[in-house]
Amino acid sequence: MPIPLFNSIASWLLKKRYHQIELFLKYPAEVQQEVLQQLLHLAEDTELGKRYEFESISDYHSYANRVPIATYEEMEPLIERTRRGEQNLFWPTAIKWFAKSSGTTNAKSKFIPVSMEALEDCHYKSGKDLLCLYLNNNENSQLFTGKSLRLGGSKELYEDNGTFFGDLSAILIDNMPFWAELSSTPSNRVSLMSEWETKMHAIIQESIQENVTSLAGVPSWMLVLLNRVLEETGKTHLFEIWENLEVYFHGGVSFNPYKEQYDRLLPRKSFKYYEIYNASEGFFAIQDRNNEEDLLLMLDYGIFYEFIPMDVFGKPEQKTVPLWEVQLDKNYAVVITTNAGLWRYQIGDTVRFTSLNPYRIKVTGRTKHHINVFGEELIIENAEEALKQSCRVTGVEIKDYTVAPIFMKGREKGAHEWLIEFKDIPEKLEGFRDSLDHALQSLNSDYEAKRYNNMTLNEPKIHIARKNLFYDWLKSKGKLGGQHKIPRLSNDRDYIDELLQMNQ
Repeated sequence: MPIPLFNSIASWLLKKRYHQIELFLKYPAEVQQEVLQQLLHLAEDTELGKRYEFESISDYHSYANRVPIATYEEMEPLIERTRRGEQNLFWPTAIKWFAKSSGTTNAKSKFIPVSMEALEDCHYKSGKDLLCLYLNNNENSQLFTGKSLRLGGSKELYEDNGTFFGDLSAILIDNMPFWAELSSTPSNRVSLMSEWETKMHAIIQESIQENVTSLAGVPSWMLVLLNRVLEETGKTHLFEIWENLEVYFHGGVSFNPYKEQYDRLLPRKSFKYYEIYNASEGFFAIQDRNNEEDLLLMLDYGIFYEFIPMDVFGKPEQKTVPLWEVQLDKNYAVVITTNAGLWRYQIGDTVRFTSLNPYRIKVTGRTKHHINVFGEELIIENAEEALKQSCRVTGVEIKDYTVAPIFMKGREKGAHEWLIEFKDIPEKLEGFRDSLDHALQSLNSDYEAKRYNNMTLNEPKIHIARKNLFYDWLKSKGKLGGQHKIPRLSNDRDYIDELLQMNQ
């Protein structure tokens, strides 16, 4: 099929979907309640459905009262039985795929169930919706005249007792419709290579020959790839290689620390950045407007949402609220019920609503990735905005970082210890430290109170990480590429002590 014709047909089909999106924009509560009832009806004859009598649950409040909130550890026995061959435990159709994820807080692997319904009605549907929303905002786009350079996981799929596990991206690639591969680079063969360094070289060799019009992948790893593209080609920016490049679809980690570096690689004001919010457990939200930072929560992917206010999270008075009861500018932990059989499951992420009509969110961090040793309630959103401000003030760039507490000893007060890999080391580290400290105080009143006159917290302590420290640390763990991330904030010193040892 000629590319212009393919472009026209694809654009027409994707824009048709926008009318369905308008339905949940107009009736969000009704759509969400319908999703919940459909999930309960489908799973009423499963082991879990019979245990909690799904058949007699008629509304959200009876569901919330009857079914307990679950963590992965609580779901694990049922998941392991399914991996050994049992079915119909928590979802009625066969679960053949498991997305292996260690997350960023636990070295132990998690195996997240992926049903055919989740693949079709969530993950693949979201990919089409991402393009749909982008095209709706950019009618003159030439996206389909070229290919998308995708950077996914670095591991192939493994078989175990008739089921398959691996990175979510490997599962998606393995089940991808033919047309999706035709519009992507590199080939599936290269995408599924397991050795990261070999894979990077192969991606570059394949992709520089293509007319790449979009990029898709995690910002930290994509930045490594794009810098290597420039090194191998001797070019100064990416438009010298792919002149028709128009958008980067990104997710997985905050884009804030990387934005200025991308702007230098892609020095064209018309270039677009579109953020997504997805995980092994599902695809949740998509940026639906040009040049905005919040994301539209997608309500018809077979996922029912609940939220725990973070001011009561983990406390005896903890409670959940459905979507129609959330409030603006409040931090919530996300709880999901999905078409892969996760029931009232805590995914570990926190979000803040920026709009209630329609429902738009910002991802603020992880329930386990914050520092609250001294009552300072420091979250990733605070840390990354403060870093962004400090880099602007001092004229430096950072590549990676992690933060941990320095615990009080005797009369010695506590502090936060930062390990930062700079692209350009500050001329005066004290100036960067002071700028970071002041920015954190302006963004977080709890931190400011603890820092007042060094009452509880001393000034931050900053170490300069050697070049490629974090890369080498991930490599030592076998976690290069894909969805693997540096742990940013931690309430203990396990990560930072190990990294500091490697930094000597």
